[in-house]
Amino acid sequence: MTSTSDSSAQPAGWPNDPPLVGYLSRKALPIKRNDAEPLTREDVQFDLLRHIFSDTKTVFTSQVPGSSSKVHFCDLYVNALYHSSKCSKVLKDKMIETPAFAVELAKISLLTNVGRINTTMAFFPEMKTALRTYHPVPSLQKTDGNAQDAPRIKNCLKAALLPLELKSMPPSTPEEILDKSRARQLPPTSIVNLVFVLANHAAPLAAIHFDPPLNFLDLFLPINISSVDRARAFLWLIFHYLEGPDQPNPYDDDYSRENPGKVPWLRRLTDAEMAEENVDTPEEIEWGKSMSAQRNVFLQRLVSSLENEKKAKNTFASSSSQRVADSISYRSRPLRQPHDGPREKPYIHYMAPQRPPPVPQPAVTPERTGGSSSNEPQRTMLQHAWHVVASTDPLADSDEELMDEHVRNDYSKYLECLVRNYT
Repeated sequence: MTSTSDSSAQPAGWPNDPPLVGYLSRKALPIKRNDAEPLTREDVQFDLLRHIFSDTKTVFTSQVPGSSSKVHFCDLYVNALYHSSKCSKVLKDKMIETPAFAVELAKISLLTNVGRINTTMAFFPEMKTALRTYHPVPSLQKTDGNAQDAPRIKNCLKAALLPLELKSMPPSTPEEILDKSRARQLPPTSIVNLVFVLANHAAPLAAIHFDPPLNFLDLFLPINISSVDRARAFLWLIFHYLEGPDQPNPYDDDYSRENPGKVPWLRRLTDAEMAEENVDTPEEIEWGKSMSAQRNVFLQRLVSSLENEKKAKNTFASSSSQRVADSISYRSRPLRQPHDGPREKPYIHYMAPQRPPPVPQPAVTPERTGGSSSNEPQRTMLQHAWHVVASTDPLADSDEELMDEHVRNDYSKYLECLVRNYT
């Protein structure tokens, strides 16, 4: 195998001084496209994903509870998604019913796992929220399955843990994972958590496993390195951490054997060789255009519906405002003035019950009635209330009570209030 002294190790156009490790990768890592713009094979690095998920080496310890067999990477990753506590029953049924859909979902999930697809993306055209953008992925949506959106996929990934990790914190550094694998605590962590850890520690791991200026995240970017070699390097890292650095790595080559800890050799490509990788098919290009058109039609209908709803709300608000204004105008009108002309509308008027003329009664003393002569000074409200409480029989009807001048005066004021309220 070619060594680093080979001329292809430092192709033209690469800087002599390595850039800040991890900085450029992190900056260019998320795919950025406008709404309804398809993600091409180059965007998702389709050939890289194809080589990773088509690998047939059954060398990884199964992470399914109760299983001790060895599996290949595709089964390892798909099973991790399937057993996630955030994977819905509908999604699980679809994965069992259509295995090809499960693989497509796993490929999109791996891109989300490393941060290539960020949480602002969705993959179904009927998405309404303005916080995300819709993108058809023709090369990874051939089964027409619901590929969810990036936030749901990431939630599913975060919950894809080993049973023991559900009760305690999973390892968060490469050193913790290596310590467990060296102690033969297999698997040391879930495959999903391992990818998170490798992505988060791409900078410090770069000098350990890669030659400058490369790091782990560069494997998923459209750079001039062979897709098959990048896939092999990725699988080498997965085995190195999950199965242990002391175990014979099935993805070793001459270069990695001569340089312990380094990934297999990464062959650089010419521009012509790069042009031959990740080529979209005519069918995929056409399907992407049709889904973009479908998205535009949906957005036009959505905007029209929102405008009609806004007009309806404005109309309702205007009519409500008018009713409120009319009510305020009605309540602010002056009290009705008496007049002799005909009334336009009947109105409610409280009339005090007419009593027959009083029958002359013999004179009584104030002590008997509890009343006072007309010359007696007016009582205060407190004095009158105390007098009523002290001199009134609570079991007698009001019409049977003997009223003095103060009580009649109190009733007259009450009647005046009623008349004003009803007229």
